[in-house]
Amino acid sequence: MKLTRPEAFNQLPDGILFDTDNTLYHYDPAHAQAMQAVRDKVVKMLSIKGEAFDKAYVQARDEVKGRLGHTASSHSRLLYFQRMLEQIGLGSQVLLALDFEQTYWRTFLSCAELFPDVKELLDDLRLLGIPTAIVTDLTAQIQFRKIVYFGLDRYFDYIVTSEEAGHDKPHRAPFDIALDKMRPKGSCIWMIGDNPVNDIRGAKETIGAITLQKLHSGVQLGTDANQPDAHFEHFDDVRKLLSRLNRSC
Repeated sequence: MKLTRPEAFNQLPDGILFDTDNTLYHYDPAHAQAMQAVRDKVVKMLSIKGEAFDKAYVQARDEVKGRLGHTASSHSRLLYFQRMLEQIGLGSQVLLALDFEQTYWRTFLSCAELFPDVKELLDDLRLLGIPTAIVTDLTAQIQFRKIVYFGLDRYFDYIVTSEEAGHDKPHRAPFDIALDKMRPKGSCIWMIGDNPVNDIRGAKETIGAITLQKLHSGVQLGTDANQPDAHFEHFDDVRKLLSRLNRSC
């Protein structure tokens, strides 16, 4: 744990917000396995080359994101696969799109693993009486499925998705809704996330949160306006910080 701004950590937080994807678990390996499973299925079922799938998928994803902007539906794999099928000349093919989406998420969840000490940290927070909320992009259904799959549904007090908020982070709406739900007793709010813009800068600029960035392979430490107040690689480091703050209270 590296405290960039040690003076910010002089008391226990009144509430903690958590990002989900690539913060509580490593997103990239699960995504890679899921995409490979869909790619293999598409190549076999449609008798096209893998490279053709890759090109059509990237074009479809970029088109959907460009049209929908920073909204929950802009992350929809179902929309990506629908548009991909249209890109390769097969029309919408809704049954195939649904099949590919289910293959993606079934594989994704089977390959995703929580980082060590996530549940232990959440247990600590509950014992300390510190309210918690997830603030996450994407649609509610799949994010709820992830939370249940990981067995975290009984650990968090609240969840706010960008579908509920109407905007992805770093827009202030998801953060404001989370605080409104949590109703913390004080103004010392921590935000734990991996993305230096969406999580770190977003929480800092919108609600004045104290920010902690989770680092691991593929994550770049935020700098300048995106610099976190602390960064860490292991959730056990956050547990130790909370323990130290609790002893000093």
